[in-house]
Amino acid sequence: MNWTNQGILILLVLVASLAVAETSTPSTTVDCNSGQSLNATLSKLNKQGPTTVSVSGTCTEYVQVIGFENLTLQGSSGATLLQPTTGTNQLGLLFIGSSRSVTLDGFSIQAGTTGVSAVAIGHGSTDIRLRHLNITGGGSGISIFEQSQVSIAYVTAQDPGFATLGVYDMSDVHLERSLFQDSTGALWHVGLFVGASHITMYGTTISNMQVGIEGYAGSVIDVLTFTTYYSTGGATDVVINSPAGTNYNGVSIDGSGSLNVTGAKLVINKPGQTWGGTTGGVLISDSSAMAASTGYLVISGSNGQGVMALNNSHATVTGATVTGGSHGGLVAANLSSIDVSAGTNLTLVGGNSVDLFCDPNSTITGSANLSGVPTSQCANLLTGETVTLP
Repeated sequence: MNWTNQGILILLVLVASLAVAETSTPSTTVDCNSGQSLNATLSKLNKQGPTTVSVSGTCTEYVQVIGFENLTLQGSSGATLLQPTTGTNQLGLLFIGSSRSVTLDGFSIQAGTTGVSAVAIGHGSTDIRLRHLNITGGGSGISIFEQSQVSIAYVTAQDPGFATLGVYDMSDVHLERSLFQDSTGALWHVGLFVGASHITMYGTTISNMQVGIEGYAGSVIDVLTFTTYYSTGGATDVVINSPAGTNYNGVSIDGSGSLNVTGAKLVINKPGQTWGGTTGGVLISDSSAMAASTGYLVISGSNGQGVMALNNSHATVTGATVTGGSHGGLVAANLSSIDVSAGTNLTLVGGNSVDLFCDPNSTITGSANLSGVPTSQCANLLTGETVTLP
């Protein structure tokens, strides 16, 4: 071999070595049962990543992930993060701030029900992925704030101090195939508490909450399947139920917010309270709106109302099912309206105490798109979607 060929060979070996170095992901391990600390390990890492930290044992410590990029925290079987009995000046038992492309996968996270969140994500963090977590407690199970972007999948969050998931400050969340529940149904708990933010969700069950989903301050809730990181097989319905019978509203949207049920079913079973009032399946109020299309909204056996639009709000239902309620089926009051639009299927509103109700200043339109002969206490009930136009 001449020196020219030998030089080329050496160069090729160097290039290949550099390529391997660039594509490999540095990793480290933490065994909390052996006295190691996850937080101490993170403090020594290169924050610009990519890095994988494999964690085993029970880590009784507050953990901060601040300013990281391309970090994976991977829990082995039984990996647990437990809130210490001392030290409370924290945003969360695990706090992710000012970070990008961070994955938290395979942990049990146990926090107290007062004070900090079990998992808190803020300060403009983006591409944060929560995977295969079992969260118990926390003032909120998961709290997301300050324009952060988070994907949540295969997460169980239960028995929070208030909400299993809180989303605030123009944040954006994709939620799929998860379970949010309160084991007793005791007052006062909310499944999703959303302020001035956006959630797209499907394939999730919310159980035994006083309000399943509460959106306010212009929040947008989309019930819709979307491109996932996983197989598209399995149920896509969002189900809200209350075996304990302590639910007040399946969904409540106010303050110019919106609920869009357009690509996955929203199924609400036995919501509300027997005295009725504004309790029930879906409450849209204070200049808010709902669009439920193509048969995706199903409310059955409401103890209160079915769909209620209040205070200059509007709801559109297409092919919906609202049946077996103890009070009103579709209810419009205080300068509000409900439109029953034409679609592939007729809307079924039946078996409620009163199927259609509106006060003198509100309107229900599109009665021609209802199946059966629903009972009505609504003077402003229009067959079509408008009065006769010139």
